[in-house]
Amino acid sequence: MIEDVKINRGLKGIYFERSGVSHIDGGKGELLYRGYTIHDLAENATFEEVCYLLIHGELPNTDELAAFDAELKAGRELPDAVYDIIRSAKDGHPMDVLRTAVSALAALEPTSQEVGEAAFIRNGLRLTAQVPMIIAAHEAIRNGREPVMADKNLSHAANWLWMLKGEKPSEEAAKLADVDFILHAEHGANASAFAARVTVGTEANLHGAMVTALSTLAGPAHGGAAEDVMKMVHEIGTPDKAAEYVKTKRKAREAVTGFGHRVYRAEDPRARHMREGVRKLGAEMGAPEWYEILQAVVDAMKPYSRHGLNVNVDFYSGVIYQLHGIPMDLYVPIFAIGRMPGWIIQCVEQQRQNILIRPLTLYNGPDKRDWITLGDRA
Repeated sequence: MIEDVKINRGLKGIYFERSGVSHIDGGKGELLYRGYTIHDLAENATFEEVCYLLIHGELPNTDELAAFDAELKAGRELPDAVYDIIRSAKDGHPMDVLRTAVSALAALEPTSQEVGEAAFIRNGLRLTAQVPMIIAAHEAIRNGREPVMADKNLSHAANWLWMLKGEKPSEEAAKLADVDFILHAEHGANASAFAARVTVGTEANLHGAMVTALSTLAGPAHGGAAEDVMKMVHEIGTPDKAAEYVKTKRKAREAVTGFGHRVYRAEDPRARHMREGVRKLGAEMGAPEWYEILQAVVDAMKPYSRHGLNVNVDFYSGVIYQLHGIPMDLYVPIFAIGRMPGWIIQCVEQQRQNILIRPLTLYNGPDKRDWITLGDRA
């Protein structure tokens, strides 16, 4: 056996590739997409502009954005067979239904088998348009309604809310959904992006990589934080109970959901934009208590910030979805809507200088042994 091998469990601290897409400085709490701060993008860009930036490397001009937006909207179509699959699986968890539908699209759409950078981008944009359609269709069907058909005159975020709720969203609601998608669009070698790259490393097609990414995102250690935060908020109930809740959790050495992040020691830079969204939306909808509970938890957790336990983006996302009346089991699928462009470009980068990703495990089992016949085994 090999001696003196350092094991980096979870590949923590290991650089496996170079990437020109996103830069994360966990110590400073900084996130850049293609060199632009997440703050500038969240405050000024649309999700469509961010998609273009991530995939093509530069912000689009007017003509480029119009062409890109037209291609994205043209993808708002699903084969009838996908609706049949959704109806057959309507009682399943939304992430399982989404993954199954994307896998079915690989078999139903002939171009899904094409590989190469242009094909990855083309198929990726179509999937970016289709994923919110699948989620909204499943939500309608499992509640005994017919799916709301996409409106190709609406933005990506506004169309998502239209399909989900069957009513045109306000400008403010659509903007908040847009910001949510921007904040979740890309985040380096996170578990789902890495899993997608492993799939592309085998020379599989993009649909296969997206199925892998969705399967990985479904795990609660990766995509489930927003749902867990909402459960925590319901458990706390009122702002005055937050301090005791935190004290009890910390005394039991249990994590407080929504605090801490694998790469950030400072506050997650995406959190501030969701925080302001919760405050405004809560006030508009006559439910400011949700924001007040969250802030009471933040105040109670301040003594632990020096240990890197700062608020992360998902701490606020769940309450926004709650205020929209969105079921908790849709929180992770919504994450997937926003993350599509990040997965696409990670797959494109992997393909450009493709290599099979094959790490090693250090064997620590028995030494070499002699075979024992069945009758001689104790």
